[in-house]
Amino acid sequence: MPSIELLITFFITTAVFAYIPGPAMFYATAQTLARGRMAGLMAALGIHLGCYAHVAAAAAGLSILFHAVPWLYMIVKLAGAGYLVWLGLSLFRAASPDQASEPRVLPKSGCRAFVESVTVEILNPKTAIFFLAFLPQFIDASAGFPVWLQFAILGTIVNLMFSSADIVCVMLAGVLVTRLKQSGSAQRLMQRIGGTVLVGLGANLALQRT
Repeated sequence: MPSIELLITFFITTAVFAYIPGPAMFYATAQTLARGRMAGLMAALGIHLGCYAHVAAAAAGLSILFHAVPWLYMIVKLAGAGYLVWLGLSLFRAASPDQASEPRVLPKSGCRAFVESVTVEILNPKTAIFFLAFLPQFIDASAGFPVWLQFAILGTIVNLMFSSADIVCVMLAGVLVTRLKQSGSAQRLMQRIGGTVLVGLGANLALQRT
Protein backbone atom coordinates (compact mmCIF):
# COMPACT_ATOMS: atom_id res chain seq x y z
CA MET A 1 0.00 0.00 0.00
CA PRO A 2 1.09 3.66 -0.33
CA SER A 3 3.07 5.26 2.49
CA ILE A 4 1.37 6.53 5.64
CA GLU A 5 2.02 10.14 4.60
CA LEU A 6 0.37 9.55 1.23
CA LEU A 7 -2.61 7.83 2.85
CA ILE A 8 -3.13 10.71 5.30
CA THR A 9 -3.12 13.13 2.38
CA PHE A 10 -5.57 10.85 0.58
CA PHE A 11 -8.02 10.78 3.50
CA ILE A 12 -7.90 14.53 4.03
CA THR A 13 -8.34 15.31 0.34
CA THR A 14 -11.16 12.80 -0.01
CA ALA A 15 -13.00 14.24 3.00
CA VAL A 16 -12.76 17.75 1.56
CA PHE A 17 -14.10 16.61 -1.82
CA ALA A 18 -16.83 14.50 -0.20
CA TYR A 19 -18.35 17.29 1.87
CA ILE A 20 -18.22 19.99 -0.79
CA PRO A 21 -21.80 20.24 -2.14
CA GLY A 22 -22.00 18.37 -5.41
CA PRO A 23 -24.45 16.63 -7.79
CA ALA A 24 -24.84 13.47 -5.68
CA MET A 25 -25.73 15.52 -2.60
CA PHE A 26 -28.26 17.58 -4.56
CA TYR A 27 -29.72 14.46 -6.14
CA ALA A 28 -30.20 12.62 -2.84
CA THR A 29 -31.66 15.77 -1.28
CA ALA A 30 -34.08 16.19 -4.18
CA GLN A 31 -35.28 12.59 -3.80
CA THR A 32 -35.79 13.19 -0.08
CA LEU A 33 -37.80 16.37 -0.62
CA ALA A 34 -39.95 14.75 -3.28
CA ARG A 35 -40.49 11.29 -1.79
CA GLY A 36 -39.46 11.32 1.85
CA ARG A 37 -36.50 10.30 4.00
CA MET A 38 -36.61 6.58 3.19
CA ALA A 39 -36.55 7.32 -0.54
CA GLY A 40 -33.60 9.64 0.07
CA LEU A 41 -31.70 6.94 1.93
CA MET A 42 -32.47 4.42 -0.81
CA ALA A 43 -31.28 6.97 -3.37
CA ALA A 44 -28.01 7.38 -1.45
CA LEU A 45 -27.65 3.58 -1.37
CA GLY A 46 -28.32 3.39 -5.10
CA ILE A 47 -25.69 6.03 -5.83
CA HIS A 48 -23.25 4.16 -3.58
CA LEU A 49 -23.75 0.79 -5.26
CA GLY A 50 -23.81 2.29 -8.75
CA CYS A 51 -20.50 3.97 -8.04
CA TYR A 52 -18.82 0.59 -7.63
CA ALA A 53 -19.25 0.09 -11.37
CA HIS A 54 -16.91 3.04 -11.86
CA VAL A 55 -14.53 1.78 -9.17
CA ALA A 56 -14.35 -1.59 -10.93
CA ALA A 57 -13.85 0.13 -14.30
CA ALA A 58 -11.01 2.23 -12.88
CA ALA A 59 -9.38 -0.85 -11.34
CA ALA A 60 -9.63 -2.68 -14.66
CA GLY A 61 -8.35 0.32 -16.62
CA LEU A 62 -11.62 0.65 -18.57
CA SER A 63 -12.29 4.27 -17.52
CA ILE A 64 -9.54 5.41 -19.89
CA LEU A 65 -11.92 4.56 -22.74
CA PHE A 66 -13.79 7.79 -22.03
CA HIS A 67 -10.59 9.72 -22.76
CA ALA A 68 -9.65 7.61 -25.75
CA VAL A 69 -13.13 7.57 -27.33
CA PRO A 70 -14.74 11.03 -26.85
CA TRP A 71 -17.96 10.10 -28.64
CA LEU A 72 -18.55 7.25 -26.19
CA TYR A 73 -18.18 9.68 -23.29
CA MET A 74 -20.65 12.06 -24.98
CA ILE A 75 -23.25 9.34 -25.58
CA VAL A 76 -23.15 8.12 -21.98
CA LYS A 77 -23.19 11.69 -20.65
CA LEU A 78 -26.23 12.70 -22.72
CA ALA A 79 -28.04 9.48 -21.78
CA GLY A 80 -27.47 10.23 -18.10
CA ALA A 81 -28.53 13.87 -18.53
CA GLY A 82 -31.68 12.87 -20.39
CA TYR A 83 -32.57 10.36 -17.69
CA LEU A 84 -32.18 12.99 -14.95
CA VAL A 85 -34.41 15.43 -16.84
CA TRP A 86 -37.01 12.70 -17.34
CA LEU A 87 -36.99 11.90 -13.61
CA GLY A 88 -37.41 15.58 -12.78
CA LEU A 89 -40.36 15.95 -15.15
CA SER A 90 -41.92 12.83 -13.61
CA LEU A 91 -41.87 14.54 -10.21
CA PHE A 92 -43.53 17.59 -11.74
CA ARG A 93 -46.29 15.36 -13.12
CA ALA A 94 -46.73 13.72 -9.72
CA ALA A 95 -47.19 17.17 -8.17
CA SER A 96 -49.68 18.42 -10.78
CA PRO A 97 -53.15 19.60 -9.63
CA ASP A 98 -54.87 16.42 -10.82
CA GLN A 99 -52.75 14.54 -8.26
CA ALA A 100 -53.93 16.76 -5.40
CA SER A 101 -56.06 14.02 -3.91
CA GLU A 102 -52.99 11.81 -3.49
CA PRO A 103 -50.29 13.99 -1.96
CA ARG A 104 -48.66 11.25 0.06
CA VAL A 105 -45.51 9.46 -1.00
CA LEU A 106 -46.23 6.15 -2.71
CA PRO A 107 -45.22 2.99 -0.80
CA LYS A 108 -42.83 1.92 -3.58
CA SER A 109 -41.00 5.26 -3.68
CA GLY A 110 -37.98 3.81 -1.85
CA CYS A 111 -37.47 0.92 -4.27
CA ARG A 112 -38.07 3.19 -7.24
CA ALA A 113 -35.58 5.76 -5.94
CA PHE A 114 -33.01 2.99 -5.47
CA VAL A 115 -33.33 1.65 -9.03
CA GLU A 116 -33.33 5.14 -10.51
CA SER A 117 -30.26 6.13 -8.52
CA VAL A 118 -28.22 3.11 -9.57
CA THR A 119 -29.07 3.94 -13.18
CA VAL A 120 -28.23 7.63 -12.77
CA GLU A 121 -24.85 6.86 -11.23
CA ILE A 122 -23.85 4.26 -13.81
CA LEU A 123 -24.79 6.69 -16.61
CA ASN A 124 -22.62 9.44 -15.14
CA PRO A 125 -19.25 9.26 -16.95
CA LYS A 126 -17.91 12.17 -14.89
CA THR A 127 -17.65 9.78 -11.95
CA ALA A 128 -15.39 7.52 -14.01
CA ILE A 129 -13.28 10.50 -15.06
CA PHE A 130 -13.00 11.63 -11.44
CA PHE A 131 -11.64 8.24 -10.32
CA LEU A 132 -9.28 8.15 -13.29
CA ALA A 133 -7.90 11.61 -12.44
CA PHE A 134 -7.95 11.40 -8.63
CA LEU A 135 -6.88 7.91 -7.60
CA PRO A 136 -3.58 7.59 -9.53
CA GLN A 137 -2.13 10.39 -7.39
CA PHE A 138 -2.24 8.00 -4.43
CA ILE A 139 -1.23 4.77 -6.16
CA ASP A 140 2.22 3.40 -5.41
CA ALA A 141 3.36 1.11 -8.25
CA SER A 142 6.24 -0.19 -6.11
CA ALA A 143 3.98 -1.21 -3.21
CA GLY A 144 3.35 -4.83 -2.31
CA PHE A 145 -0.29 -4.66 -3.43
CA PRO A 146 -0.96 -4.78 -7.19
CA VAL A 147 -2.11 -1.51 -8.78
CA TRP A 148 -5.61 -2.80 -9.56
CA LEU A 149 -6.15 -3.76 -5.91
CA GLN A 150 -4.98 -0.33 -4.75
CA PHE A 151 -7.49 1.23 -7.16
CA ALA A 152 -10.24 -0.98 -5.74
CA ILE A 153 -9.41 -0.27 -2.08
CA LEU A 154 -8.95 3.47 -2.47
CA GLY A 155 -12.01 3.71 -4.71
CA THR A 156 -14.11 1.93 -2.09
CA ILE A 157 -12.92 4.34 0.61
CA VAL A 158 -13.77 7.33 -1.60
CA ASN A 159 -17.21 5.89 -2.30
CA LEU A 160 -17.94 5.30 1.39
CA MET A 161 -16.86 8.80 2.35
CA PHE A 162 -18.94 10.45 -0.38
CA SER A 163 -21.94 8.33 0.62
CA SER A 164 -21.60 9.48 4.24
CA ALA A 165 -21.96 13.07 3.02
CA ASP A 166 -25.03 12.12 0.97
CA ILE A 167 -26.63 10.53 4.04
CA VAL A 168 -26.01 13.66 6.10
CA CYS A 169 -27.85 15.70 3.46
CA VAL A 170 -30.72 13.20 3.36
CA MET A 171 -31.15 13.32 7.14
CA LEU A 172 -31.17 17.12 7.18
CA ALA A 173 -33.68 17.27 4.33
CA GLY A 174 -35.73 14.59 6.09
CA VAL A 175 -36.21 16.88 9.08
CA LEU A 176 -37.82 19.45 6.79
CA VAL A 177 -39.99 16.85 5.08
CA THR A 178 -41.19 15.47 8.44
CA ARG A 179 -42.33 18.92 9.53
CA LEU A 180 -44.22 19.52 6.30
CA LYS A 181 -45.67 16.07 5.62
CA GLN A 182 -49.05 16.93 7.12
CA SER A 183 -49.65 19.51 4.41
CA GLY A 184 -50.58 18.21 0.95
CA SER A 185 -49.70 21.53 -0.69
CA ALA A 186 -46.31 21.55 1.04
CA GLN A 187 -45.61 18.02 -0.21
CA ARG A 188 -46.47 19.03 -3.75
CA LEU A 189 -44.15 22.02 -3.40
CA MET A 190 -41.36 19.71 -2.24
CA GLN A 191 -41.97 17.48 -5.27
CA ARG A 192 -41.71 20.49 -7.57
CA ILE A 193 -38.49 21.61 -5.87
CA GLY A 194 -37.09 18.09 -6.19
CA GLY A 195 -38.10 17.96 -9.85
CA THR A 196 -36.46 21.33 -10.49
CA VAL A 197 -33.21 20.13 -8.92
CA LEU A 198 -33.16 16.96 -11.05
CA VAL A 199 -33.89 18.84 -14.27
CA GLY A 200 -31.17 21.33 -13.35
CA LEU A 201 -28.66 18.56 -12.70
CA GLY A 202 -29.51 16.96 -16.04
CA ALA A 203 -29.14 20.23 -17.92
CA ASN A 204 -25.85 20.97 -16.16
CA LEU A 205 -24.47 17.54 -17.06
CA ALA A 206 -25.53 17.89 -20.68
CA LEU A 207 -24.03 21.37 -21.09
CA GLN A 208 -20.68 20.68 -19.43
CA ARG A 209 -17.90 20.40 -21.97
CA THR A 210 -15.93 17.77 -20.04
